[in-house]
Amino acid sequence: MIRAVFNKKGGVGKTSIACNLAAISAAEGFRTLLIDLDPQANSTHYLTGCVGDSVPIGIADFFKQTVSDSAKKAKASIHETPFHNLSIITASRELEDIQMKLEAKYKIQKLGKYLEKLISEYDRIYLDTPPALNFYSVSALIASDRCLIPFDCDTFSLNALRELFVDIEDIKEDFSDRLRVEGIVVNQFQANAGVPRALLSELEKTDMPVIPTHLMGSVKMRESHQQSKPLIHLDPGHKLTQQYKALFNWLER
Repeated sequence: MIRAVFNKKGGVGKTSIACNLAAISAAEGFRTLLIDLDPQANSTHYLTGCVGDSVPIGIADFFKQTVSDSAKKAKASIHETPFHNLSIITASRELEDIQMKLEAKYKIQKLGKYLEKLISEYDRIYLDTPPALNFYSVSALIASDRCLIPFDCDTFSLNALRELFVDIEDIKEDFSDRLRVEGIVVNQFQANAGVPRALLSELEKTDMPVIPTHLMGSVKMRESHQQSKPLIHLDPGHKLTQQYKALFNWLER
């Protein structure tokens, strides 16, 4: 199973969702790989604690190989995280530098072909994407079986969702019959606040697939990021951790 976590809007929790679901997957005994495709490399820092020059070689090197003479043999370096069963292919700012070359040589399907070779080694692969419909996010969607869409209960996000579904349908039509939107994950939800409740109600009246498990906002997530330790390892009993476990179980149902 290859699952992309994607929204064109930033700040909706893509990294938190991708990393915490991957960590729970690994803790449940699945051989799990997370691929960080965002040049900001937030997932890389979250799961390894590495930043800047300390980040081990990762997905940028794979993409550099695809535009060179070694394209047919291109592969990425996979690294173990401190968490059992959980591996990562890291990101770095180098992704920004090579994006135009990749677009010019139309290498949009290379990631998908590479993951076809990896899928036998992992039970679950999660893709954290940049907050834009660009080369890397489209590559991730083409490579994936499923797509999760984080939604943070504001009017701009609601308006953008409709456009996002059109974008994904276009990608399915052009590249991938198997890709489907698994659901919309309501994140940073304030159950006692009127505006989020109203927006959720409006969203639920549409024909878009809203996942019934919602994720609350919590300072515990900030602590989790600061300590580079997913919630399942930082505080297994916390309410937000339990919500993530419920989301994972819903996806695995």
